[in-house]
Amino acid sequence: MSFLIDSSIMVTSQVLFFGFGWLFFMRQLFKDYEVRQYVVQVIFSVTFAFSCTMFELIIFEILGVLNSSSRYFHWKLNLCVILLILVFMVPFYIGYFIVSNIRLLHRQRLLFSCGLWLTFMYFFWKLGDPFPILSPKHGILSIEQLISRVGVIGVTLMALLSGFGAVNCPYTYMSYFLRNVTDTDILALERRLLQTMDMIISKKKRIAMARRNLFQKGEVNNKPSGFWGMIKSVTASAPGSENLTLIQQEVDALEELSRQLFLETVDLYATKATINIVFDRVGKTDPVTRGIEITVNYLGIQFDVKFWSQHISFILVGIIIVTSIRGLLITLTKFFYAISSSKSSNVIVLLLAQIMGMYFVSSVLLIRMSMPLEYRTIITEVLGELQFNFYHRWFDVIFLVSALSSILFLYLAHKQAPEKHMTP
Repeated sequence: MSFLIDSSIMVTSQVLFFGFGWLFFMRQLFKDYEVRQYVVQVIFSVTFAFSCTMFELIIFEILGVLNSSSRYFHWKLNLCVILLILVFMVPFYIGYFIVSNIRLLHRQRLLFSCGLWLTFMYFFWKLGDPFPILSPKHGILSIEQLISRVGVIGVTLMALLSGFGAVNCPYTYMSYFLRNVTDTDILALERRLLQTMDMIISKKKRIAMARRNLFQKGEVNNKPSGFWGMIKSVTASAPGSENLTLIQQEVDALEELSRQLFLETVDLYATKATINIVFDRVGKTDPVTRGIEITVNYLGIQFDVKFWSQHISFILVGIIIVTSIRGLLITLTKFFYAISSSKSSNVIVLLLAQIMGMYFVSSVLLIRMSMPLEYRTIITEVLGELQFNFYHRWFDVIFLVSALSSILFLYLAHKQAPEKHMTP
């Protein structure tokens, strides 16, 4: 009976994840994107659902939700399904839609799709030969054979993205720390903004006065009828009167300048606040633990700070991972928009699903190492006798290579930027 209840909980959560993935696909990621095949949407949503379920099971391991035998069963089922999707289903459909876009192969697309999938499987299998990723006693069709190779690809992808992000993020936002923002700078910018606003008000008064004079002279009442008559009455100027069109253009330019000055003023205030927050703050513990300690001490209640801080921190890490995946997918979508066409849309969606699934599976491999021993027992049994230490060392190596390459790339891009501005 408990197994049925546990299974109903898992199925319900998977349905919710599937629905969220479907809505996320339709309304956020691909709201302006053309996907003609519903099987593509289903594969993407199923991949998203089972990927999220793995993190749900990790949280259940820590919180002790569900029976241990039920968790083991759903871990096994979840990994088998996600590996079936990533190794068999998605690569086959990618090859199928690639062949479908080639007219010469259209009649034999199923045959050529199987050929592309077999080619993928050959290189996928050969990928595991150079790496000490699992024990040699495992059979050729064991789950360890598949997950070890998916882990290598996923960890490599994670390390590449993390290395680039670790360099690009400080490079993008270091202007906040390099700019010495003072109160004098802010006051000077505010003064320019006020002067611009005064000029706008003055010119709008001139426009109003000129239109009133035209009205008093009867030029408004005697204006020609029709659409062009209304346009002429507004833009035309009598001899010795103000040129309303020219003044209105000046007002539009000043209003645009005022908007830019306002945004720059807000940016200076944000920069000054950021510097104060970052450099005046000295933390010796993580924010969750510190926040709970302050609350408990203030309220004077008995509370297991260590126990709850660990759980809350883990939930926050899970939220950060999910949001980072969302950011990853949006970034990849923007990249693929630049190179995609109506014929390649299905392939692009499946590639995103493949990347997302491998990213999640690799995250489980890396998170397992950070979990306490009592929480990783079932995960270790399900994943099998993998060389978990290898994945962490591999991640560190690829991360370092990616970070150094990103530094070199950004340095060259930054060096070439001034040269382009200097050339006439």
